[in-house]
Amino acid sequence: MSLLYKSLRSISWKNLSVMSLLLPSLSISMIPLAAQANSLKEQGASKALYAVNGKFDRNTVANLARKLAKLPYKEPDLTLPATLQDLNYDEYRDIRFNPTSSLWADDGLPFQMQLFHRGFYFKETVEVAIVDDGVSTHLRYDPSMFTTGEVMKKPLPTEDVGFAGLRLHHPLNNSNYFDELAVFQGGSYFRSLGKGQAYGLSSRGLALKTADPEGEEFPTFRAFWIEKPSNDSTSTVVYALLDSPSTTGAYRFTIRPGQNTVMDIEAMLFPRVDLDKVGLAAETSMFMFSSYDRENVDDFRPRVHDSDGLLILNGRGERLWRPLRNPNNLQISAFTDNAPLGFGLIQRNRDFDNFQDLEAHYERRPSLWVEPVGNWDKGAVVLVEIPTESEINDNIVAYWAPSKVIPAGSEYQFSYRLFWGTKPSVEQGQAIVDSTKSGRAGINGPTPTRLFVIDYTFPNPLSDIEKQTPKAMIKNSAGEVHHIVVTENPHNDGYRVTFELDPLDVDLIELRLDLAFSDGRQAETWMYQWTN
Repeated sequence: MSLLYKSLRSISWKNLSVMSLLLPSLSISMIPLAAQANSLKEQGASKALYAVNGKFDRNTVANLARKLAKLPYKEPDLTLPATLQDLNYDEYRDIRFNPTSSLWADDGLPFQMQLFHRGFYFKETVEVAIVDDGVSTHLRYDPSMFTTGEVMKKPLPTEDVGFAGLRLHHPLNNSNYFDELAVFQGGSYFRSLGKGQAYGLSSRGLALKTADPEGEEFPTFRAFWIEKPSNDSTSTVVYALLDSPSTTGAYRFTIRPGQNTVMDIEAMLFPRVDLDKVGLAAETSMFMFSSYDRENVDDFRPRVHDSDGLLILNGRGERLWRPLRNPNNLQISAFTDNAPLGFGLIQRNRDFDNFQDLEAHYERRPSLWVEPVGNWDKGAVVLVEIPTESEINDNIVAYWAPSKVIPAGSEYQFSYRLFWGTKPSVEQGQAIVDSTKSGRAGINGPTPTRLFVIDYTFPNPLSDIEKQTPKAMIKNSAGEVHHIVVTENPHNDGYRVTFELDPLDVDLIELRLDLAFSDGRQAETWMYQWTN
């Protein structure tokens, strides 16, 4: 993983919740956004290439992407005005968007929008336009949208330098306060959350060559078009133009806030080259350690992670649970499938006592569940786990990799739905993995024997059903498994499965645990990759 990726992720996403706290509104009188038009006329013509004034419909962005794909890729101009060059982190975070300048703040609408300033790591220009009644209007940068404090001494530019991204607000938790609902900033990254949650993992418009030895390619959302909401809107719509050396793309996001905030995403890719290392519906998260992965951990907290597992509902209807790991070496796992029903990085543990972090509140981080719309055909859910020694680095990536190459010059359409919150639900009577624990069981042989403890629970139990002890079946790719025991767990009204793994002389073992109930009740399949 490139240093640029780590730096971008740690600043734009891992610390964005921190940055939001560091960018409070100041009680300074500002020019309302609606009154800026006259002053902007005197600042010269806009340099916007995409988000310009004109007619707009559902095909506008796709037509732009189609034309752009026929042209040679052009690196974005990263030149900043003199006063924005060489800003340090403290100076950059001292540039704050003023809430009084929020779009639609004075209109009484259910959604508002704020912008991010360019500078520091965010040098690339992001263009923004507002769509109202079939007409697109370029939104010009104006320094009066922002305030600075005691740290940022340099004056802000007056010309139209564009933005670094945007964030949408909505009264998600309280009817009297507009919470941050979604953020688009940095490459093709975006994130959201459900009611009562705090920002955690993020998604990407597209992942290309992830963990490839030749280096990863990071597509960028060059421009956004945001539809002006109506008085009774229950959703907001964002269009985005994607560009990279390998492909262009057109995206449409319909965002519906709620207990689980839902995004319907319609996308079209226009490849410049054959795409053979593609990640659709990519998710990026952080896993540092947990109860089964604490080797060499010196930390007062029991767990540190934004997500604790990868959940897959495959085309055969199997529900697979793969606990995440912070490995010593890069690990890539591929779960082949045909027409997947869903997958996602899940934060299953919601108990503060299991995290003990009064600042990060990892128990409030959202899960992100992907539901493909239509048949995604053959491919694989790919899980990338990257070693990390810091919780500010996102080290977990999951995405869908189509088995077929997407050829240059083609037009590739796909749609999917994202659930930010606590999705997916569990069918009545279905058992899921409640926790995974691991520790040394013995010291015989070249590698100590490992003890695994897997607890199952019933989030949506059947009533008036006779308890029965299921049968545990374990498959291991190498080594030997001994002493498989299933017992009732009175502390979660479920079952505990324990077994010992003797690795013998191998360094990697794939494990699979299935529970079988005599009455046909379904149970999640536990999967694990043990490494020496």
